[in-house]
Amino acid sequence: MSKLLYISLMRLPTEKAHGSQIMQNCEAFAEAGCQVTLWVARRWNTREMRKIGDPYDWYGVQPSFRIRRVPCIDLFPLFPAESAASRIAFYVQALSYALVCALMLLFSRADIYYSRDEILVWLLGWLKPQRNIAYEAHLFPPAGRGAAWQQRATSSAGSVIAITESLRRDLIANRRASPQRSITAHDGIRRARYVDLPPQSTARQAIGWDEKAFIVGYVGRLQMIGMDKGVASLVEALAAVPGAHLALVGGPEEMAESLRERWIGLGLPRQHFLYTGQVPPAAVPQYLRAFDVCAMPHPATAQFANYTSPLKLFEYMAAGRAIVASDLASWADVLNQEETALLPPPGDTEAWSNAIMRLCDNLALRRRLGAAAREKALAHYSWDARAARILAHIGRNG
Repeated sequence: MSKLLYISLMRLPTEKAHGSQIMQNCEAFAEAGCQVTLWVARRWNTREMRKIGDPYDWYGVQPSFRIRRVPCIDLFPLFPAESAASRIAFYVQALSYALVCALMLLFSRADIYYSRDEILVWLLGWLKPQRNIAYEAHLFPPAGRGAAWQQRATSSAGSVIAITESLRRDLIANRRASPQRSITAHDGIRRARYVDLPPQSTARQAIGWDEKAFIVGYVGRLQMIGMDKGVASLVEALAAVPGAHLALVGGPEEMAESLRERWIGLGLPRQHFLYTGQVPPAAVPQYLRAFDVCAMPHPATAQFANYTSPLKLFEYMAAGRAIVASDLASWADVLNQEETALLPPPGDTEAWSNAIMRLCDNLALRRRLGAAAREKALAHYSWDARAARILAHIGRNG
């Protein structure tokens, strides 16, 4: 049995999507036959996350891998978010965590060392054989300090896993990875969570939503690293769809409240704005089944257009609901126009309104798109399939 050590700087649990991604990947690696240990930082957590006792239960995964908390210097709670001081606090945190990990790694042995944190991958390169190190890339800094750290990480790793094909191509084009050492592995779903799904009426009764309403839904954080995910433009588009409801499942609450005010400011009924806040990952399928349409209105920034593989994309697909998503390269090899989704241009409010109106007026189209997307997700985008692909790639490079 191969030993796999996954090292992450994250808080656990966290309200951010990467927590769910990492926990489900560790479960999938364990189910693929690896003995998995996840190292996470012992960091100060939010009040809401501190209420969660069992991270395995919160994320809805089997306790088939071990979690170990590693000390670090965490100064984040002392400074305002996005301030210069908070950026300094990040580097203090990252470097202190790396130092403790380095000491622990001197006495730790594994067949695979896996991380998505550039500093940690670079550190591993000094301590462990390159063939045993795997780096999962989620960003592409074009220049500056971020680019330099990513170059160090890709040079240290024997295997590079990019979460979109656009990211892999850019890593290769900029000589941060070779074609032989790199693969694309999109995010996915926990397949068992999406096999027996409730009908829409049952899901809405459980949540308390109107069974006859036309609901367009969005699941997940409303921003990423301070970047808006386009939900405000979705609000504008829905203003032209008579009777439409908007459901938001996620946070942060202050941003959701700002969107509610915009909704009301457009003259839309207050009761048509449905906000639930954060829910456990295992509860997400029920909310998706309650939607009529799942929306991904991401803007055409470099990160979203090329380097983002949202968990919500694959969860939307597996839920069997019609999808309207911005036409971006990040998921061009996953979604197909008129086959598995409608793909209006990002930020084009009129095109978005028209796409949603088509789905509002055409139940057969909603069902056809949802069924095709679900079939594709269940066949190709499970965490188990992803883990098998990654482990095979690491084995070839080892």
